[in-house]
Amino acid sequence: MAEDNESRARPDTQSQTAEGSRGDGDPGQAGGDLSPEALTARVGKLEEQLEQYRDQALRSQAEAENTRRRAARDVENAHKFALEKFAADLLPVLDSLEKAVEVAAGSEGAESIAEGVELSLKLCLSVLEKHGVERIDPAGEPFDPQVHEAMAMVPSDHAEPNSVLEVMQAGYLLNGRVVRAAKVVVARAPEGAS
Repeated sequence: MAEDNESRARPDTQSQTAEGSRGDGDPGQAGGDLSPEALTARVGKLEEQLEQYRDQALRSQAEAENTRRRAARDVENAHKFALEKFAADLLPVLDSLEKAVEVAAGSEGAESIAEGVELSLKLCLSVLEKHGVERIDPAGEPFDPQVHEAMAMVPSDHAEPNSVLEVMQAGYLLNGRVVRAAKVVVARAPEGAS
């Protein structure tokens, strides 16, 4: 019975002990009397966490900036190359107009027709140029596999080897991107030459 009275007489002591031994290490709480070593360790952990959160924030910010740049570049490319399919579909029309000019120029009495078709061709080319479509006519230039398609190689004494002798079909670029490569005949050194 003496034990019962003793335990009833000290209820405040037991609750203070329970609060003081929570172990969460927060020095701002009542009864949180930590040693200087424990406080130093706690500050070190908090500084480490702070550095991790800063690093995460910087990485998130960089990722958001990269996503923004990528989206802006995609939108710019969409604007820049939106006409690519349309331009590619118009190329056979340009080819037909060029052939019509050639045929009409070689026919007697068709000079006015040739002139009209040539004006139509020039008008069409100038409209395409306004929208970033550029004609590739590489006669005499060095062969470039990025923008030229070699249809044949012909030995030539008067042309540099690996240069374009003849353009069979003009090529076109849209804002620097190949829509159609120019179909060309390429010169090569004659067989006896070294």
